[in-house]
Amino acid sequence: MSYDAIVIGAGPNGLVTASYLARAGQRVLVLERRALQQEMGGSSEWVPGPIVRDLDLARCGWVAHQPDPWLTIPLPAGGALELRRDVAATAAAIGAVSPADGARWPEFCARMARLAGLLERLYLAPPPDLVSGALRDQLQLAGLALRARGLGRQGLTDLLRTLPMSVGDLLDDWFEHDALKGALGAIGVRGVSQGPRSGGTAFVLLHHHVGCPPGVFSASSGNVRAALLAAAGQCGIEIRFATDVTRVLVAGGRAVGVALQTGEEIASSIVLSSADPHRTFLGLVGAEHFSPEFRHAVGNIKFRGVRAIVRLVLARHPGFGTLCVAPSLDLVERAYDDAKYGRASAHPILEAVHVGGSDGRHHVTIHAQYAPYRLQEGAWDAARREAFGDVVVEQLGAHVPGLRAAIAERAVYVPPDLEAAYGLTGGNLYHGDLTLDQILFMRPVAGWARYRTPVPGLFLCGAGAHPGGGIAGGAGRNAALVARREVRRP
Repeated sequence: MSYDAIVIGAGPNGLVTASYLARAGQRVLVLERRALQQEMGGSSEWVPGPIVRDLDLARCGWVAHQPDPWLTIPLPAGGALELRRDVAATAAAIGAVSPADGARWPEFCARMARLAGLLERLYLAPPPDLVSGALRDQLQLAGLALRARGLGRQGLTDLLRTLPMSVGDLLDDWFEHDALKGALGAIGVRGVSQGPRSGGTAFVLLHHHVGCPPGVFSASSGNVRAALLAAAGQCGIEIRFATDVTRVLVAGGRAVGVALQTGEEIASSIVLSSADPHRTFLGLVGAEHFSPEFRHAVGNIKFRGVRAIVRLVLARHPGFGTLCVAPSLDLVERAYDDAKYGRASAHPILEAVHVGGSDGRHHVTIHAQYAPYRLQEGAWDAARREAFGDVVVEQLGAHVPGLRAAIAERAVYVPPDLEAAYGLTGGNLYHGDLTLDQILFMRPVAGWARYRTPVPGLFLCGAGAHPGGGIAGGAGRNAALVARREVRRP
């Protein structure tokens, strides 16, 4: 049987790609290597408004979880600082520990929201080709210039100054309270192998602010994957789980289908991969189909996974919604120093999320940074993995009394585990670091940022393409809008 399109991967990007293609009248097959659509849990993902509307996700059961406070920050002298969805309420809370910071919070929120709004417009379309002479690209660039100019003198100054800054320098400019700066700085390095003093991390903070209201720097979580599966079902998409694609078939220089681990070959007009660029190009397709220059560029993509995930099942409510343990920018930087030299941090930065509970059992997902993919001495084995889990529990327990005694179950996943379970090269949750040389028109590599690839008929639709990770379906929607015009019908 032949299909108009085959989509590799049933994550959010893959499902969004498939749904848009199916709504355009194409026969679509989605192939997912895992037996079940496992969710990592506790992840913050912005679902772009056009996807919510186009796929009618509300009717498919999607509910955004918007906790208030959206972040709780433990204070060194005891108690906690709660960052709420209301700017004025948060300013008052901050003012109780630092009057100067409380006074500056509303202006900081307004100026960061304006910059995030410009990024949002960039994220809802394929990135412009800066060297193309095509009228389409020239018009897109002109439109972006007009929007940037619309920010006003202060906004344009903020844009040009903020994007290349370190998040540490940005926060030092605005605030004085260590705990506030530490928590916001932790968001600026979320999932990247950099410290808060590294250039470009202010961009990462803005990236996680896109789609959020002013004063909220972390997207809502929710049941987006379940809703997208329901939407795909309503579009008549065929999805096969526990089906491992081993090769993208290329004939006459064009992608013509896929081969499965079972030996079965399935033909299609186009193939779209939501796997990361390294796995797609050098694994599924094969280096022989690309130029040496392209292979070199893909080989140099940074996949430096530094986040571990610790899942706890507790016998009681943990007493928080989302708790960030990042006492100061200096301590976040020191935690990064460990990872930079191949050591698991002795004092990792923690973002613990209560993801729900029933029957007296409460589930908590802890994202622990920094745990490097490669260790300087030895490899991640069961003993090292569990020892890091002990460090995480001890550090979180310092702010959650009785935590250790309440743990009924615990599972620890370090970057090599995430690579094995989810097919993430280097255990990188974003399919490639969100560094300034790997975003916008340089994602995945310069010259190939518009979802097409050097192999005609093959498209990249995952987080390794623009706009990157943390945006559920963003790359998938953009890729589908490009690819649906290239289906070759017999």
